[in-house]
Amino acid sequence: MNNDDFNAALGRLQPFLDGSGRLIQMPPARKIRRIALEYLASHFDFGRQYSEKQVNAMLGHLHTFSDAALLRRELVEAGYFGRQGQGEGARYWRTDARAKDEQ
Repeated sequence: MNNDDFNAALGRLQPFLDGSGRLIQMPPARKIRRIALEYLASHFDFGRQYSEKQVNAMLGHLHTFSDAALLRRELVEAGYFGRQGQGEGARYWRTDARAKDEQ
């Protein structure tokens, strides 16, 4: 999804965001769920590694339903994050899921 498409798609995500732009629930529809994941991933920098604690803290500011583990797992499974290791020693980084979508 290019930037123009992403910005247009954010309108579909609005019912799932509060007034501060935090996700209040994961959308049940797969397409809108992907938009939500891309929205969350967009707050992380390419080329930087994050600890699990850092990812949890950042995600904590981006959603209201207190399930950072669900969001981390979905970001990895959808290809928005890479992960190495498990538990507290795990490292996460942002990937370009758009390239995966276009294959």
